[in-house]
Formats: sequence, C-alpha cells, structure tokens
Amino acid sequence: MRLRDLPSVDELARRSNDPLAVEAARTVVARAREQIQRGDDPGDLGAQLQAELTSARAPHLRRVINATGVIVHTNLGRAPLAEAALDRVREIARGYSNLEYDLAAGGRGSRQDHVAGILRRLTGAEAGLVVNNNAAAVMLALAALAEGREVLVSRGELIEIGDGFRIPDVLERSGAHLHEVGTTNRTRAADYETAIGPETAVLLRVHQSNFRVVGFTAQPSLSELADVARRHGLPLVDDLGSGALMDIGDEPTARASLAAGADLVCFSGDKLLGGPQAGIVVGRADLVEQLRRHPLQRALRADKLTLAALEGTLALAVDAPDEIPVLRMLREPVETVRARAERLASALGGEVEETVARAGGGSLPLTELPSLACGVEEELAGKLRTGDPPVIAVVRDGRTLLDCRTLTDSEAGEVAEAVRRCR
Repeated sequence: MRLRDLPSVDELARRSNDPLAVEAARTVVARAREQIQRGDDPGDLGAQLQAELTSARAPHLRRVINATGVIVHTNLGRAPLAEAALDRVREIARGYSNLEYDLAAGGRGSRQDHVAGILRRLTGAEAGLVVNNNAAAVMLALAALAEGREVLVSRGELIEIGDGFRIPDVLERSGAHLHEVGTTNRTRAADYETAIGPETAVLLRVHQSNFRVVGFTAQPSLSELADVARRHGLPLVDDLGSGALMDIGDEPTARASLAAGADLVCFSGDKLLGGPQAGIVVGRADLVEQLRRHPLQRALRADKLTLAALEGTLALAVDAPDEIPVLRMLREPVETVRARAERLASALGGEVEETVARAGGGSLPLTELPSLACGVEEELAGKLRTGDPPVIAVVRDGRTLLDCRTLTDSEAGEVAEAVRRCR
C-alpha cells in the first residue's frame, strides 16, 4: 500500500457506527502512515479499527492474578477483600443507605458512627475515626493537634513510606513544625524530655514498619514515651502503619499501643488488617472529636463503599479472622501451599520449587514465609502478564515461578489454563 492509497480518517470511521470510531480511525491511519514510510505493510485497516475500538472500551483497571508470593502487594492493589466485605459493598452500593442519617432519631447522623463501635471493641479505644488512608490519618491528627506548633519525632523514624512520600513531608503539609530528637540509630526518652518547650504540641512515634535498624541501637518503649507525654500534659500519637489488630510476627497491635499509653493510634485498613484502603484513628474520645471537627476531615473522609468494606472486614476480625484473605495467606500451613504447587506442577508438567513469600505493603520486613512455586518456562512470563486475566509471576534463574502462597485453589486452576493458552 502507498500513502495515497490510505483512506481518510472519515472514510475509515464510516465502517463503524461506534461513537469512538473517529478517534480510533485517527490512531489507525497515523500508525499506517508511519508503517508505509518505513516500508512496512500496514495490513487490514478495518480489522485494526475494530481492535482499537475494543481496546478503547476495555476496562483499564483490571483484575489480575497474583503469583508473586507478595501478599500485600502495593502495585497489585494491596489486600484482596473477603467475601463478607464484598457482600457489604454490594448491599450498600446498589441503593441508598443511612450513611449520614440516624434511623432512630430521624435526623442527620455521622458516617463515623458505623464503624466506631466495632473499632472500640477490637482496640479498647474510647473512640475511632476513618479517613481515606493512613498518611491522611497522620496528617489530620497533626493538623488538629499541632498546627503552627512543634511535633517531636526521633530522627530514626523520619521514614519514607513509599513512592517518595516521607514523614517530614506529611508533617509539613499538616501545618505543624518538625523537631527532630535523638540520632538515627539511638534515641532515648530523655531526648524527648530535653526537647520539650513552650511550642511543643505532640510527641509522635512512627513505627519502622518497612525496615528495621539493627546493631548499636536504642529506642524508648512506648510506655516510656507515654510517661514523658503525661508529665508535660502532651498527647502521644503512635503511627503504626501496618494495621495489625492481632498478633502477627513482631508487628505492634493498636490495642497494645493504647494499653501502653498512646493517646491516639493511626493505622492502615488495607495492609495487615486485610480490608479496603483506609486510615484509621483510635484513642481518646476528646482527641478523636478534635480530629472529627477539623475542616480537613471533610476532605479526607472515607466514602460509603470504603466504610461498608471496612465494616465487613472488621466483623470478620472479631468472629472469623481466617476468612480475611491476607490473614489466611499469612497463616496458611506450608504443607497446604506445597499441595497446591504440586497440583499445579502436575497439570502443567512444571517443577515444584521452594521459595520465600513476603507480607509486603511495608509490613513485617524481616519475616520470610516458606512457600512453594510451580516453575515453568521463562518466556511465558510476558505472555502471562498480557493475557486475560493477567497473571503476574516472578522470573528467577531462567524460570517463571508461580508462587502458590498468594494463589487460591480456584486461581491455581485459572493459572493452569492461562499457561496452556500461552504455550
């Protein structure tokens, strides 16, 4: 085909009644012009038009199958929701709800009331509040309690939480002023005591959730910090990040933090809690009320679908924690994972290989979970990633590894079919 043989955009677009046809035709004709100029045959332009229209109408946010062995995988959407949480979302999303309506009083209510009770039961807090993520929770706490004043933080806790976002940046946006205490590897309670002055508003502890400092180190206990805070009449805010509500590895729980003397505790909903993206604040009722009434709270508040998913997840945390997918994957016996890997390897003619899974999401950085994977040909990784549904695996030592700790039994069946198609 020569350039003068190319149809115009309008001519090509008339082959379809789709309202997106003109835009798709423009893309096809431009690509064909470049191909002809390179001396290539552009092929069937009508078929390419239909392919462009199909691609344009396909959802961009898609379900993928996680065969990486990283359980709370930030790039893959973090925590998969439990069925009970999905049921709550469907129920609330398909119609109206009492999001901000008090059914008993027949008047305006608060969206925070829907999860406050269960948060109190799970953590022992006086009150709770939910915003859209944990960075927002910390920023709101500092804005409400320390705007224009100083917040004391250990130099060893000025961490980066991911994608370039850093605790000092979050603190600055809150309007508070950072006052660093101690050193990177050694900070003592006395360092806080010495640094407290008339402009001090809050003591902030930030859990080193995505790393650990080892060797010549010192760090005050939370109870020691609480003693310092109480002596000076200051609130102690504990940013836990990972959101563990029960004992998981060496991650501190919100209940333990409050029991040790923290006045407010902030944590994520979509990490070790295993729910939707959310930032949760629990603690003293008077401080939580200050956060609720701060103007920034309206900009950061969680929507009805987040609250529905969170309520469903928290109910499982009380009654059936192993039904929460993240907790199930963290706790699943290695023998169960091995059996799944052996079934997958048998179906595909692959090999069972020992691997190490991770909690992910900036949680449990030192924890290695024994796992098993099905190893197949290296060249399948790219094809699996671009298939339907996409399967995200790990390439190591010339093999594509399908880690079975992050696969359910039904997903393992889908993976087997996907590998067959790619071959």
